[in-house]
Amino acid sequence: MFWNKSKEETAVSSTDGLSQKKTNVIKKAAISVVLLSGLSFNFAFADETADSELATIYHIYTDDQYIGAVSNKEEVDQLMKDKVEASKSQFEGLSLTAGNNFSVVEEKVFTPATDDAATLKQVEDLIEVNANAFAISIDNEVAAYVKDLEAYNEVLRKVKLNYVSEKELNFLEARKSATDKLPELKPGETRIVDLTVKQDVTGTTMSVKPEEVVTVDQAVKRLLTGVEKEETYTVKEGDVISKIASAHDLSTKQLLDLNKGLKEDSPLKIGQELNVTVLKPALNFEAQYEKRAKEEIPFDKIVEETDTMYKGDTKVKTEGANGERVATYTLTKQNGVLTSKELVEEEITKQVQHKVTLKGTKVMPSRGNGSFAWPAQGGYISSHMGHRWGRMHQGIDIARPSGFGILASDNGVVVAAGWDGGLGQRVIIDHNNGYRTVYGHLSSINVAVGQTVPQGTQIGVMGNTGNSTGVHLHFEVIKNGAHINPMSVLD
Repeated sequence: MFWNKSKEETAVSSTDGLSQKKTNVIKKAAISVVLLSGLSFNFAFADETADSELATIYHIYTDDQYIGAVSNKEEVDQLMKDKVEASKSQFEGLSLTAGNNFSVVEEKVFTPATDDAATLKQVEDLIEVNANAFAISIDNEVAAYVKDLEAYNEVLRKVKLNYVSEKELNFLEARKSATDKLPELKPGETRIVDLTVKQDVTGTTMSVKPEEVVTVDQAVKRLLTGVEKEETYTVKEGDVISKIASAHDLSTKQLLDLNKGLKEDSPLKIGQELNVTVLKPALNFEAQYEKRAKEEIPFDKIVEETDTMYKGDTKVKTEGANGERVATYTLTKQNGVLTSKELVEEEITKQVQHKVTLKGTKVMPSRGNGSFAWPAQGGYISSHMGHRWGRMHQGIDIARPSGFGILASDNGVVVAAGWDGGLGQRVIIDHNNGYRTVYGHLSSINVAVGQTVPQGTQIGVMGNTGNSTGVHLHFEVIKNGAHINPMSVLD
């Protein structure tokens, strides 16, 4: 590119890329020579013949700096063309031009004195080759130069494809010119509705140094990561993953994401290279989606307290059953990462039934009321208290019940539960009022020591363990440490 340079009062024209100027100084030179040649020539003759006797030289300037004079300005043009041509193999595919602002001033002289070689050498050294490129600017700052508009569009498309699929991007591009309304989504369907970039992205044609122009892939990488070359770290003795991450302003998760296959507990080897590049995407894309889904509505678990049941007891009042709905959501993703999910509409197709559990609050009595209930489910007394087989029978035996469950005769606390020699499996309940009851020959025990049992609680099953001649319950009542006849207190 050349621009015109004024010198005295000049007329400017453009020839072969160089600004050419003719000046009145030529006439002055011719007249001066005539006067010095002798008086035999008249001025008129001198004026008429001066142009044919004068030689033309060309003064070369760049940016107001004088370089020198040459006898043939076409050589300067050719020099610039050669310099551009020589650079084409190095910068293949770019549109190259000579980027300097050279100007030429033409002068006619009687005796030309030029050093063409020296001047042309200076011109050659000053010639800069530029490339016609397309600048990608983000918020008015150039982020990268690519070769043309087509490359610019390809870069932006490839960046978008890192965050949305090609199918989604093609859908959005097709919708730009569409006038019809989108059909309603079916359950299970999701579609993209918008993709925007948070920054102001523009493209402009510019003339730059060709080495500043990058490929499409290089520009994409720069916009996605903020860097063109990955930074690596070589593992040293004593290094651990968290320490390496912290030293490079990364979280442990970011470091693991940068190094596929690396885990938090992975052993490190001295000399191992890790990618520690801090990624700073130059562009932030926000994608909006619509999603329609058929979903279960999970039932809640509700606990209702009741004083009709003892504390610690529970009972299911209503079983739970999940409901169903068709829900419509708006999803937002920032650079491919889901950042919000908003429910915009729902249609209940099956009502949910919550599970209700009753929880007892009634305090379980640990003190007997002094009224003893029959400890078996029916049955009869097969043996009374008294002397039997040469020794004292300390209680009564109950046999042939309608059911085999053994019940606490009165409120109390279990103080013994387990094997007791001749009594076999037996339970002792302290009624905390001076009375204790003993239940022997059980086949199994349902309670544990320390457990509070209300009157009527099943504490075991009638059996034939220990010194027993058949399935029955041996039942004793102890008052203030002495055995008494159970029949005296049983209702």
